[in-house]
Amino acid sequence: MSTVSRSGLQRTRRSRGGMSRNAGSDAKAAYLFIAPAIIGFTVFVVYPLIRSFYLSLTRYNGLTDPVFVGLSNFRRMFTVDPAFWPSLRATAYLVLLYVPLSLILGLALAMFCNQRFAGVRLVRTLAYLPVVLPAIATITLWKFIMNPQVGLLNTILERLHLPTSLWLQSPAMSMPSVVLMMLWGVGGTMIIFLAALQAVPNELYEAARVDGAGAWSVFVRITLPMISPIMLLQVILQTTAALQTFNQPKILTNGGPGFSTNVLMLSIYNNGFPNLGRIPQLGYASAQVWVLFILIIAVIALTAKFTSLWTYSDNTPD
Repeated sequence: MSTVSRSGLQRTRRSRGGMSRNAGSDAKAAYLFIAPAIIGFTVFVVYPLIRSFYLSLTRYNGLTDPVFVGLSNFRRMFTVDPAFWPSLRATAYLVLLYVPLSLILGLALAMFCNQRFAGVRLVRTLAYLPVVLPAIATITLWKFIMNPQVGLLNTILERLHLPTSLWLQSPAMSMPSVVLMMLWGVGGTMIIFLAALQAVPNELYEAARVDGAGAWSVFVRITLPMISPIMLLQVILQTTAALQTFNQPKILTNGGPGFSTNVLMLSIYNNGFPNLGRIPQLGYASAQVWVLFILIIAVIALTAKFTSLWTYSDNTPD
């Protein structure tokens, strides 16, 4: 082998060694940067999940050591507890009411705010303002608004000579009243839909106008397909949020009247952190948490399974 080829081979080996050392140092730096996120995820997500699963198999009150009872908490939940199935029905009722209404109202507001008119920025601000207001204070204010004796809502209905309601004090109207209050914060949904609408190419609308398409046809054939990925995202986010609803039923009705608004999250809280004089049932509450967790995963999985049937994608087969 010539001297030139030997020197070239040596330079190649040195360069490869330098590259491997650089790659090793880059990998160490990458692991160092992601270490806080991994540690935080492990401490605040992975460990609580494992711990809660263990507690779900125990009888535990937070004061004494957990006593392993196997699947007794789950058997009690499905066969003995008189509050479990009503709380599950209340949760399903809330989801079925809130999710479609929030999507329809949010999309309608987004389409209105996507128009060009004087004061559109003010309208967008006012629509989004409830999202940034303090949640507990807002819910408390709505509780006074829906008071059947002195509340503003019944006062307005009386002035308009319309029938009034017991609202939160009626078993039939309590959940619709909670959903009505939750729709107060639909501005967050509106903002996401507004961003999706503004990303739709104007050329599509111009071509539709040239072809003489009407407003409904444009909405069904262009707008909805183009924003369908965002619609899917909103369905998942709104459903997940509705399944975990807690603040509104807790403050407005505390689960009543009866079990009409005793959603699963509120039932979990009442079992894990009961009123004074009652023994906490943290093991049983942990079992309920896992039922809720599995329910959320199932809903997301079913939604994602049928994604390709109604969502638009830019990727086309070769």
